[in-house]
Amino acid sequence: MVQYDAILFDFDGVLADSEALHYACWVEILTPHGIDLTWDNYRANCIGITDRAMLEVLRHQVDPPYDIDLLWPEYPRKKAIFRQKAAENPPIAESTKELILSLAGLPIAVVSSSGRSELSPVLEAAGLLACFKTLVCFEDVTLLKPHPEPYLEGARRLGARNPLVIEDSDAGVASGQAAGFDVLRIDHPDQLAEKLRTLLNGLKIG
Repeated sequence: MVQYDAILFDFDGVLADSEALHYACWVEILTPHGIDLTWDNYRANCIGITDRAMLEVLRHQVDPPYDIDLLWPEYPRKKAIFRQKAAENPPIAESTKELILSLAGLPIAVVSSSGRSELSPVLEAAGLLACFKTLVCFEDVTLLKPHPEPYLEGARRLGARNPLVIEDSDAGVASGQAAGFDVLRIDHPDQLAEKLRTLLNGLKIG
């Protein structure tokens, strides 16, 4: 019987339905620079990678390529816009809140390529920040997903030998698998509670 001793959650697209919010913030930032970011383009090329890598992709979609040194200084403003919007209306479903609260006693962590300043206000506004023993964020690791370092660091901090990883992106799945952990993939945060409870039903955890 499978025994998981912790759960490591990705944030954007797993705990939080935040990708549409990130997209809206980036549209606000990029449009004045003449970069037209469609939702389909964002969904196909910008999810699961760092914001710097995303801008590297997008700057080559105009001719001539846009100067990254003109785009990157906008990043702090984008983060500020996101924090404000997310704190005002946390993009975390009630079913997810109930799920996280029901996992009391099982070590859980967030492992994300986003910065702590983007995660903490959302989790705090949703009343969930204290539920997680640790947050592994952009600034905590040298190598990001799809490298295994983020999930290995999350497991190390929890003292977990066999954690379950929950992800929504190709890069995140690759990261969890490269770390040697089982990965539950979901397509949308609305699926999280049902899929995780179904998986854990009958399994030995803790």
